[in-house]
This record gives sequence, structure tokens and C-alpha cells, in this order.
Amino acid sequence: MSTVKGTCHCGQTEWSVKLADDNTVLCHCNTCKLLGGGPYSLNQIVPKGNLSVTKGKLSEYKYQGDSGKYVHCYYCPNCTSHAYHHQEAMGDNIVIRTIFLEGGKDMKPAAEIFGKDRLGWLPEVAQTFPVMPPS
Repeated sequence: MSTVKGTCHCGQTEWSVKLADDNTVLCHCNTCKLLGGGPYSLNQIVPKGNLSVTKGKLSEYKYQGDSGKYVHCYYCPNCTSHAYHHQEAMGDNIVIRTIFLEGGKDMKPAAEIFGKDRLGWLPEVAQTFPVMPPS
């Protein structure tokens, strides 16, 4: 486990998070594509207690996820960078966006989720699950 600092695009909000060193997941869900403007997002699933906002304050909105439960999205109110999401279906765990973290560009995915929504031209780079891995 290591503690890593993160920041939004404009620098108004910062956070730190304790991460497992090899647990990054690549998400192909349609929501991640729309939020990030790309073909996937890079994330880690961690206990909510592993995250601490150290500068500024994150705003929140929610939407209904595929599970039928709400997903709470936390983002910088200025530049709208999404720091993390809390899916009610995942209990006390959150989904932290690793691309905003120091060293995030070097975090290789250990798995791919929502593979059912992967764009056809993208190669598989890790073990892929159609939706989420089994509990």
C-alpha cells in the first residue's frame, strides 16, 4: 500500500489516497466514456476511509447506475475533474480516478470492467469482465 497525492486539472482541489500497488482497473462503461471524453477510464476501488481531501472542496451529483442504486460523483466545482465516485452498490468502497494521481500514467491495469461496452477497435490489455468481477 502506498499513499499518493492527486489534483484536479485546475489545481483548486487536492486529495491523497492509500492505494494497492497493482489494483488499477480499466473501465469501459458508457458513463466513464461520457464523463472523460475517451474510450475508458483508469481507476482503483478502495475503502472510502483511504481518501482524504487536502485542499478545496469537491461538489457532488448523483445518477442511477446499472444496479438500480445511486452513484455519487465527486468533482472539482471549478474545472469539473471527477476525483472519485461512490456507488451505493459497492458499500463503503469508492472508485478513485487514478489518472489524476501522481504516477497515474504509469499505473497499468490489472483488470478491465464493463468489457461488454469496450469499443471494438480497442485491444484487450488485462483480464476482462463483462460487467464487474464476481464478489
